[in-house]
Amino acid sequence: MKITHYLYNAFLVEEGGTKVAIDPGQYFYLFDWRSLVPEEEWPAITHIVITHGDPDHHWQSDRVAEASGAPVVCGTGLTKSENGQTLVIDPRGKELKSWIPFDNLHPLDVGDSIALDNVTVEAVRAVHGPIEVSLLGFKIRKEPGPGERTGLGAMGFKISVGDKTILNLGDSVFLPDWDGLRPTVLMIPIGGLGQNTWTMDVEDALQAVGRIDPEVVIPCHYNVPFLWKKRIAAADDQEFKRGVETLGKDCCVLGAGDSITV
Repeated sequence: MKITHYLYNAFLVEEGGTKVAIDPGQYFYLFDWRSLVPEEEWPAITHIVITHGDPDHHWQSDRVAEASGAPVVCGTGLTKSENGQTLVIDPRGKELKSWIPFDNLHPLDVGDSIALDNVTVEAVRAVHGPIEVSLLGFKIRKEPGPGERTGLGAMGFKISVGDKTILNLGDSVFLPDWDGLRPTVLMIPIGGLGQNTWTMDVEDALQAVGRIDPEVVIPCHYNVPFLWKKRIAAADDQEFKRGVETLGKDCCVLGAGDSITV
């Protein structure tokens, strides 16, 4: 199995003819606004998984779905029913004002699972923390919750392909629910600001690794560009790597476009 990381929480997972895109969002830095998952990859994608509705996770998902015809899996909180149709929050819409249909859509609630060809996806509870960003000397903080776009539909997913499983927790804070999930590969955010702000920080993520008991760990959603800032969600990945290895697990730190084979 080949896994490629594209910063934030964007990944491609490839096994044989299967290519799963996780969180095909957008890169936001100065004038460099582009798809995290490269456009040349879109037509070959066989499955799409969306952990929540923030732009860095969801911005290109409808375009990837249109280019590939792939089934789309998301949390039920990212959808609503209207006139007998299930709609998804508009990837590029403002707040909660716009909702669009997706072909071949499969919303899951916690504990639900679905088999799509040779891929099985199970929904795992996740909770998006508040977002806090410094802007022009001010701190802007947004709390997820009813009526808010921030963290909308947050859900983790355990993705099984062949004899391997991938667990991606999106932008979640630490939860004790994850005990003993034991995936082959854990993709876990480490760029939190402490006190459950944004996501897990390094300390929380190490606690989660101990409980989840994966074979391989990939840190994500940290040290990413945003507008004119080169790095937000700062974290020390080498400190995290040492902590993971102390727990007896392998840790792979991947830059943009880097891959590993497991």
